[in-house]
Amino acid sequence: MSGVDGRVIIVTGAGGGLGREYALLLAANGARVVVNDLGGARDGSGSGSEMADKVVAEIREAGGEAVANYDSVATAEGAAAIVATALDAFGAVHGVVSNAGILRDVSYAKMTDAQWDAVIQVHLYGGYNITRALWPHFREQRYGRIVVITSTSGLFGNFGQSNYGAAKMGLVGLINTLSIEGAKYDITANAIAPIAATRMTADIASADLLAKLSTAFVAPVVTQLMTDECTDTGSVLVLGGGLVQRVQLFQNAGVQFEQPPTLAEVADRWAEITDMSAAVPAKNPLH
Repeated sequence: MSGVDGRVIIVTGAGGGLGREYALLLAANGARVVVNDLGGARDGSGSGSEMADKVVAEIREAGGEAVANYDSVATAEGAAAIVATALDAFGAVHGVVSNAGILRDVSYAKMTDAQWDAVIQVHLYGGYNITRALWPHFREQRYGRIVVITSTSGLFGNFGQSNYGAAKMGLVGLINTLSIEGAKYDITANAIAPIAATRMTADIASADLLAKLSTAFVAPVVTQLMTDECTDTGSVLVLGGGLVQRVQLFQNAGVQFEQPPTLAEVADRWAEITDMSAAVPAKNPLH
């Protein structure tokens, strides 16, 4: 095989916006797609089959192969059902785009436990649940492609999105480890932080900016990460409006204390400790 032709790929949250774009382009390139969508509102309320069914119809009308699934990634049972849909329909599963998400934006001072839990459950637990359900299949067949959707809100922060940012940065931590544990099984795990005009961003960016951020710019990069030929793993990409950038942790040379320093000694060298002018890509000091 080459590209994504013949591969079975699950796209969660594929009923609209970016998820729909991923599903359509994957199918256009020969992938057999499981279009998962709970059919709820942007805040996660409600459900229905119409959104997923519509995308499946689009794919089939264009000559592609797709089936719909309406389960929630927020539970292990829902994720298992999504994987079962792929196996029942196509007999195999080779990749996942973990895209499903909700928003419960509120300043940290006003954050409730329910608002925190809801977002963590769909984004972080959702990413865990679907990849955990797929992991045994990927290991057994010695092949798998994982793309999780992170966010600049996690990488850099954004007012009113502490819950969303924490969940999105948690997904980066997840793929960092999955990329290590999956390496010998040809399982790749990468993250993208898309910036695009969707219902998720409709009220957090200006109309002029949104006009430049077509979802069509994002899907080709996701599709590339799902291909057989792309073996990059553990990467984080920020993309939108035609610009594609890799984001990576950096570290400076640091300061070495031979003995436990006093507070005054730390303070005296603080500028040196925090100076990033000659920083280089970070490496895990335990490896």
